[in-house]
Amino acid sequence: MAPSFDWWAKGSHKGTPVVVKMENPNWSMVELEGPSEDDFLMGNSPAGLREKARGKNAKQLTWVLLLKAHRAAGCLTSIASTLVNLGSAIRRRVASGRTDADNDHDRETDSTSSKENKTVKTRFYNCIKVFLWLSLLLLGFEFAAYFKGWHFGAPKLQLQYIFTAPFGVRDLFDSLYSRWVLIRVEYLAPPLQFLANVCIILFLIQSMDRLVLCLGCFWIRFKKIKPIPKQDAVADLESGEDGFLPMVLVQIPMCNEKEVYQQSIAAVCNLDWPKSKILIQVLDDSDDPTTQLLIKEEVQKWQQEGAHIVYRHRVIRDGYKAGNLKSAMSCSYVKDYEFVAIFDADFQPTPDFLKRTVPHFKDNEDLGLVQARWSFVNKDENLLTRLQNINLSFHFEVEQQVNGVFINFFGFNGTAGVWRIKALEDAGGWLERTTVEDMDIAVRAHLQGWKFIFLNDVECQCELPESYEAYRKQQHRWHSGPMQLFRLCLPDIIRAKISVWKKFNMIFLFFLLRKLILPFYSFTLFCIILPMTMFVPEAELPAWVVCYIPATMSFLNILPAPKSFPFIVPYLLFENTMSVTKFNAMISGLFQLGSAYEWVVTKKSGRSSEGDLVSLVEKEPKHQRAGSETNLDEMKADIQQEQKARKKKHNRIYTKELALAFLLLTASARSLLSAQGIHFYFLLFQGISFLLVGLDLIGEQVL
Repeated sequence: MAPSFDWWAKGSHKGTPVVVKMENPNWSMVELEGPSEDDFLMGNSPAGLREKARGKNAKQLTWVLLLKAHRAAGCLTSIASTLVNLGSAIRRRVASGRTDADNDHDRETDSTSSKENKTVKTRFYNCIKVFLWLSLLLLGFEFAAYFKGWHFGAPKLQLQYIFTAPFGVRDLFDSLYSRWVLIRVEYLAPPLQFLANVCIILFLIQSMDRLVLCLGCFWIRFKKIKPIPKQDAVADLESGEDGFLPMVLVQIPMCNEKEVYQQSIAAVCNLDWPKSKILIQVLDDSDDPTTQLLIKEEVQKWQQEGAHIVYRHRVIRDGYKAGNLKSAMSCSYVKDYEFVAIFDADFQPTPDFLKRTVPHFKDNEDLGLVQARWSFVNKDENLLTRLQNINLSFHFEVEQQVNGVFINFFGFNGTAGVWRIKALEDAGGWLERTTVEDMDIAVRAHLQGWKFIFLNDVECQCELPESYEAYRKQQHRWHSGPMQLFRLCLPDIIRAKISVWKKFNMIFLFFLLRKLILPFYSFTLFCIILPMTMFVPEAELPAWVVCYIPATMSFLNILPAPKSFPFIVPYLLFENTMSVTKFNAMISGLFQLGSAYEWVVTKKSGRSSEGDLVSLVEKEPKHQRAGSETNLDEMKADIQQEQKARKKKHNRIYTKELALAFLLLTASARSLLSAQGIHFYFLLFQGISFLLVGLDLIGEQVL
């Protein structure tokens, strides 16, 4: 054959050859050239050449298809092995786990409260179980009807079909199913649709509020609005220039937090402020004698280093954190101080924290609080901490900043803030009536006319809970306390001498919309109503409610944490999963049930202890030289011991989350019979999300 028509001759290579690379056990396609002009001009070529070209193209196509089939098989194999490994991990963790019912024995509450909590939780769980068993029964009923020919398009139902179907009502089952359809249409669908419409309206109102907050944040960034203290208020201690240097009291409340006490005390003792104008109170509520001794020794060590620091321990531990702070403010020497800065045990302020916050009070007599934002040393530790970082980034950068700039009011975060002591006294001081003493004092101070400032550019490092158990307890306290407070404060808000707009903002936006309506519709709409519409298809939820608006709101929530965009879908699913805990907490707080008064200290891991201590040694060697080496050795030993202890951790089994997981998965199976489209995928992935959380497969395990 002439060289010009030899397909395999060197130098006359034309067409679309495939280069196949074999690497045992996988094949991969390295290069695939595009077709040559001759491949498109075969009509002008000899017949033999056209036949040979067709054969060559068919052979290449066969190779490509075989390679893609091999690759698909490899993917299926890897997915199968992953599922098998996941199943094995689930079996191991279920075998070694305890249910959340067992956790009640570990609660730091009295016996009466424990009884009430158990009753409330049992009722809530029983309600979910009723929905689950009912959905399973209906699923079997619907499948049987489907295979007998009862096919209805979703979500519309033509009732005439019952009477005009060719088979008519031929047996008992058909008679029962036709009656069930009529009951659905006449009695179940109208109230379900009404409740769905109410939740949709609440959803839209809350989404509009979220959108307005985001627009306010964009406006702040566009205009570069930022609280700026007066120039003569800023002190420069290094150059010796005088500034606004008032007497500041610093408080570190803690309770059995031996993992983090060293780093917080070290950070506060290194605050850049004249020693004669600062006093540090370590307010230890620990009931563990060993922890008390360790904290006391740490305070004594810093006293020897020249720090102005005292140790206080209450014998009667009433009122949790509020009682601790109230007791500390009753000391006689407090009258000598004008401001008080509060840091929880895991918070590590930078040395210039006071220099960047206190100057805002100068010549601003109406200012009662300066709040800094939180940053997190362990935000990338696991999926749970990443999702928490998204939520809290939005809370600080959007909610707190917008409310601070436009309203001069927001909820105090309980830590990383500086109060004017006169504002605390004017508001009535710390009260032990709720588990959100920080929000309580902020609301009462605002009603007295005090203004707040939020500093988005001043950060204070802290630690996020790394286990779902710790996070769930924290969220329960954060969502039950505001409802307690709302009941107590509503008469005071109505009688307060503030503008109608401020009353509306506090009652509707601050309490009702963001603390009550949000967890209510999240749980009711996506965990109860949506799966029920699968079994009562005459009531329907539009696709934009199920998909588009939640996706848009999740996108807005994740904007302050742009590095977290890959987690936008897990974030959306996890927020709906957490709605069961938030809804339960909201109901407990609103109706003053037993669990509303629970206070469980959020567990800390102290992962950053060693690194933070090293950085402090480098910055301020003169303050830590004497005991730094010993402390580092101790910290290393503690960290190693903690790592060994983690191997003995186990998971919990959360029954409510598991029951809801099976309810949603059952509803997703039912949606297949009605071709519900996006509803099926949402229910499927939301059910899987509940399943993973219910088996405690998110975050760290707990002791």
